[in-house]
Amino acid sequence: MAEPNPDTMNALVGKMLGDLGGAFSVPTVRIGFRLGLFESLHSSGSADAGELAERLGLAERYVREWALAQAANGYLTFDTASGRYSLSPEQAMVFAVKDSPVYLEGAFELAAAMVEGQAKVEEGFRTGSGVAWGESAGCLFCAVGAFFRPGYVNGIVQAWLPALQGMLPRLKTGAKVADVGCGVGFSTLLMAEAFPNSQFVGYDFHEPSIEQANAHAKAHGLEKRVRFETALAKQISDRDFDLITMFDCLHDMGDPRGCAGHMRTLLKEDGAWMIVEPIAGDSPADNVGNPVSRLYYNASTMICVPTSLAQEVGEALGAQAGEAKLTEVLTGAGFNNVRRATEGPFNMVLEARL
Repeated sequence: MAEPNPDTMNALVGKMLGDLGGAFSVPTVRIGFRLGLFESLHSSGSADAGELAERLGLAERYVREWALAQAANGYLTFDTASGRYSLSPEQAMVFAVKDSPVYLEGAFELAAAMVEGQAKVEEGFRTGSGVAWGESAGCLFCAVGAFFRPGYVNGIVQAWLPALQGMLPRLKTGAKVADVGCGVGFSTLLMAEAFPNSQFVGYDFHEPSIEQANAHAKAHGLEKRVRFETALAKQISDRDFDLITMFDCLHDMGDPRGCAGHMRTLLKEDGAWMIVEPIAGDSPADNVGNPVSRLYYNASTMICVPTSLAQEVGEALGAQAGEAKLTEVLTGAGFNNVRRATEGPFNMVLEARL
């Protein structure tokens, strides 16, 4: 074994200290979200530890250590002269403004869920078996929904649907839309609110997610125009959809090719299928060293691949399948026209037509 290069070693250790600092922050940041500490600093202004604790009825000693931890993280701004803590506008976008495109409460919840599911995924390494969706952690599906919600709030209506050829006029006048793999229904309800003349149905194979989705629809007063059903993608029986959407779920399916073939039978001849997938290059060399791919590869190891392997076929495309692989799946199912309609920092949007 060659002797380690001191400079390379120091750089690696420095990187690891940064990474571990981020990992250690997960539970304290989650406490900040859950107890309203970030929100209080945003809505009520700066405070010292005692004032912040009094606002929320919390123990001052805990709050003081928490606030110092967040200042050390760079997540709060600390005025050493006055001893007061605050959120800068940029920090507020991440920790307090829930409709911000970079609001990251869901990301911290997802990190915790991945740690909770470690033992089951580790067993999968030994046996090759999968871990069914919703079984790896207490509320993985809740965390995933919260993680993706900011992107959907800021992307679906503003950029993704407008990028589809000729779809906006149909949605405005009245289209029939299926949201397949809808999870807890955030994506479906966002579309329904934006296009009141259209009808929407969300499908997901995870019954607890569908229960939450129906509750969300009722809470938003949309239950007359939106319905949610528990169904496998390949078992959807309704037909003649103007638009089918899939948000960050095709790569999780055990049989994405079979699913694509079934989607072909559900669309009108002039309909479109919008597939939103994690952005990725077409080869590992394109992705290694990319911070976004780093997040996705780790999440894929803990969630996406185990989920697919727990289903029939178990192709396990993974969250970094890339456009070329996804296009091959789609064209193989008979979608002759596939294009990248648009993209963002975290997602690519494919449009597939017959």
